[in-house]
Amino acid sequence: MQLTDEQIEKLRQSGVRLDADGRFWHEGGEVSHVGMRAAFFRWLDRNPDGRYVLRLDERRFVYLDVDDAPYSIRSLRWEGARALVRVSDDAEEELDYQSLRMVGDVAYCTVRRKDKSFDARLSNAAFSALTEHVRQDDGHFVVEVGAREFPLK
Repeated sequence: MQLTDEQIEKLRQSGVRLDADGRFWHEGGEVSHVGMRAAFFRWLDRNPDGRYVLRLDERRFVYLDVDDAPYSIRSLRWEGARALVRVSDDAEEELDYQSLRMVGDVAYCTVRRKDKSFDARLSNAAFSALTEHVRQDDGHFVVEVGAREFPLK
């Protein structure tokens, strides 16, 4: 028996949710198993239509609900003139300064995964560490990184 496209779409509703703090939930319970969380982040992807999925390969994927940005920046530390961030998938990388932006009172940047750009929400702790290098210039905020300046859009 072959499934219809409608049946396949229904089966792809996983019940998995990724909250604004980078925590996965399934049917009301937090996914706390370290290996499962790591797998979910490894499988996290975006379809061409913009919907977030957990993807095993081109044909095998399920949808998940994403409350805000799919990644979060858990911490930020300054190493000389470089800001290193710890991302919710436990990767550490240099902050993409040019992608920094504010939406209301929340800061975001971009991270690269699987040759795609994904939004990442800075935690309060990460933003607090970032502000050590933020100054106001003619009513606009800039991040000073060594001799360079990046606008906080």
